[in-house]
Amino acid sequence: MSFSIDSKLGDLLDNEATKAILEKHMPGISTHPQVAMGKGFALSMVAKFSGGLITEEMLQAVAADLSALG
Repeated sequence: MSFSIDSKLGDLLDNEATKAILEKHMPGISTHPQVAMGKGFALSMVAKFSGGLITEEMLQAVAADLSALG
C-alpha cells in the first residue's frame, strides 16, 4: 500500500514508518487531544481544518517523505 497526504490520518498513524514521518514534520500530532476526530479524514483535509497548525509547507514535506517510501 502506498501512502500520500490523501491517505486517511488514521491509516498514517497506524503505520510505524508513516507515523514517524508525521511526527518528524508535525511533532505531537499522534498525541494531540483532537487527533481522534481527524482519523477518518485524509491528512490534506485535516490540514484545512487545523486552524493553521498544519501548514502547506508541512504537507509538502510529508508528501515528499511519503513518496520516498514508495
